[in-house]
Amino acid sequence: MPGRSKPPASFQAKGSCQVWSRDITWLPGLVAGTFFYLHLILDIFSRKIVGWEVCDRETAEFAARMLKRAVLAEGCLTSPLVLHSDNGSPMKGATMKVTMERLGVVSSFSRPRVSNDNPFSEALFRTCKYVPTWPTQGFASVEAARAWVAGFVRWYNTEHRHSAIRFVTPDQRHRGEDRALLASRHQVYELAHAARPERWSGQTRNWQPIGAVWLNPRATRHWAQRSWGRRRAPP
Repeated sequence: MPGRSKPPASFQAKGSCQVWSRDITWLPGLVAGTFFYLHLILDIFSRKIVGWEVCDRETAEFAARMLKRAVLAEGCLTSPLVLHSDNGSPMKGATMKVTMERLGVVSSFSRPRVSNDNPFSEALFRTCKYVPTWPTQGFASVEAARAWVAGFVRWYNTEHRHSAIRFVTPDQRHRGEDRALLASRHQVYELAHAARPERWSGQTRNWQPIGAVWLNPRATRHWAQRSWGRRRAPP
């Protein structure tokens, strides 16, 4: 009987540029069976897309250049940074390994064929492919795909009010502006509640800032295992 895969390591992000998630998805071309590759790097704390590119193939060299550009753009060179990704060959190539060592980036990998080990990237791809502007007929060229993704990234980072971070934009949380914004919202809601309490059945919306963010937290898995064991235990 084959053994179970070892769970991925858990990492906690208490601020921006501490834990990034990277993944690749296919963008369909106009001709059936043709695809382009969309590479995205997401900061799991702020949900900001810190790096992206569209290409017509996958290589370790390309992945390394993309990571280097993201690290330099975010100004986190040699800072403690974890990059979580799947087990694809571009992420495990020699060029990528050397680049990560030079940048001071720690690697983290999902288990083979387990998409839940990279939930932040999976959620981002779902958002990407379900926005109203998604071209359902496909992309005519790699240039057309890049132009569309550039617009999506700009909207996602600067306009999209993300439900997982209390409806602030990823850029606002990335820059640390979310606390002041949420405090202002809380004050507005409290004043409205005081003026017209009958409009609420209970407390107002929770505008407390989201704290630290975990990637694959082990505590949750252990709690679930203990709870399952208790449910199955005889009376």
